Amino acid sequence: MLTSLGSFAWVFGGAIAVALAVDHVFGEPSGRWHPVVWIGNALSWATPWVLQASAGTTAASKLKCLSRGALVNIAFSAIVLLVTITLQSVLLQLPGVLAALLMGLALKPLLAWAMLRSEVQAVECALAESLQAGRERLSWLVSRDTSLLSESEVRQSAIESLAENLNDSVVAPLFWFFIFGLPGAAVYRFANTADAMWGYKGVRNGQNWEWAGKWAAHMDDILSYLPARLTALLMALIGGGISISALLREAAKTPSPNSGWPMAAMALLVNIQLCKPGVYTLNSGGRSPQPNDTVLAQKYASKVIAALLMIGLAATLSIALWQTA
Repeated sequence: MLTSLGSFAWVFGGAIAVALAVDHVFGEPSGRWHPVVWIGNALSWATPWVLQASAGTTAASKLKCLSRGALVNIAFSAIVLLVTITLQSVLLQLPGVLAALLMGLALKPLLAWAMLRSEVQAVECALAESLQAGRERLSWLVSRDTSLLSESEVRQSAIESLAENLNDSVVAPLFWFFIFGLPGAAVYRFANTADAMWGYKGVRNGQNWEWAGKWAAHMDDILSYLPARLTALLMALIGGGISISALLREAAKTPSPNSGWPMAAMALLVNIQLCKPGVYTLNSGGRSPQPNDTVLAQKYASKVIAALLMIGLAATLSIALWQTA
């Protein structure tokens, strides 16, 4: 049983290392055992009820739709919180090494670096076959219409997704885990999944999500605020050539309060343009991305994760030494 802050820190630091190692070696667990898949299934089950009021245009119907979306998010978040608090409490009763190992295995499904890297590389490999193959493979990764994208736009979209999901799928879960443990990482992952499924502005697939997904979108914005900026800052530090003023200027060009930060940092770091036609162009003075830029972007993302791991382990060591002083 753990009895000191230093012991807790060692377990949390060890769990992060275990989770990243398992992700690197084994990738994602099967959907049957994947908590993020469970979250998606639960949200899909609740979707028809939430959307029942979305067809109305009156203030009352909009409020009803917003309220239903908020109620589902709050209820499911509470369930996730209760389950993970209970699980973490049980694990922390175990000896330190065993607690760190099992905590890492529980944390692993809440982050997904190996799969993200693999999917981005798959887009590049598909592009090497044909533009159509690249478009089709990209559609697995992004929600936008890919059917008319040029080769450059396909590659830009893949690199944008790499940068944005570096935060959403790796940095943010680890950030909240180190602060609040499994409950922090799990609640963040729920909010991010809910935003991905519900957080659309306007009509998607014939359904109006403007009010149904508003709560989910705002919760994800709040929980991603600090991690997104941390991700961009880590990119700036490992690259050494990004000015903070340039990062601030480019990040402000996107409509999202958070995703622009890692995307802008990646565009500046690799010195490429990242563009969503009619919406934004990041680093307009950069070159059009080439195949080797996808590889370079992946290398920088890997360095960000390595830096984050080192920071976490350094913090763990500092807390442990402080406790023994």
